[in-house]
Amino acid sequence: MSPHSGFRKEASLTLNGSIRLAYRWLSIIFTATVIANFVAMALGEPPAWIVYSPLLPLFLMMVSGLYMFVLPYAAGRRQERRVEG
Repeated sequence: MSPHSGFRKEASLTLNGSIRLAYRWLSIIFTATVIANFVAMALGEPPAWIVYSPLLPLFLMMVSGLYMFVLPYAAGRRQERRVEG
């Protein structure tokens, strides 16, 4: 066992927690921008920046969501290598 393996595990937990927290806040921001979009459409023709404002949080949610989706598969492969090696 490497003396740095505990540090790596702690750092990855911190990274995973940070990404999950960012994902939660991004979902709140995304929801707010979509609501603002509907409100603006109800009041008339909305400006382009309001129409496209949900796209940035949506893209960031896609990237972080894919990262969280792949985590269990990557962890499984790491465990398989430890057992084999």
